[in-house]
Amino acid sequence: MTKILEMYKCNICGNFVEVVLPGAGELVCCGQPMERMREQTQGEEMVGEKHVPVISKMENGVEVKVGSIAHPMEDNHYIQFIEVNSLDKRYVKRKYLYPHEEPVLNLKCSCDKVIARELCNIHGLWISEDWSDKDD
Repeated sequence: MTKILEMYKCNICGNFVEVVLPGAGELVCCGQPMERMREQTQGEEMVGEKHVPVISKMENGVEVKVGSIAHPMEDNHYIQFIEVNSLDKRYVKRKYLYPHEEPVLNLKCSCDKVIARELCNIHGLWISEDWSDKDD
């Protein structure tokens, strides 16, 4: 059974699917079951520091930067999107990114807390629920 906001990838063609309404069936692409993307919170040295989203509360919302160390945004290695979700998963905001863009999402909202995810084209899906101490 799938759950809302789970992400799946086809290991043959690269299709990527996010569940918007859960169901009991199996997700299949190219005749094979799709692989559920696991959200990572840490990794090898330097990998996690460049991938775990950093959430900062701002005056009128939140800012999400990818990594405590700048993530490369090169043609062959970049962040594909940043996503912010309310804790109840009722509100979702996604910003798609391309090589050479700054991996930052600014969002006006009144949420007390949010969840942030990002997808690296090489290192996969990363998540954070932690707020930085920054309060600008």
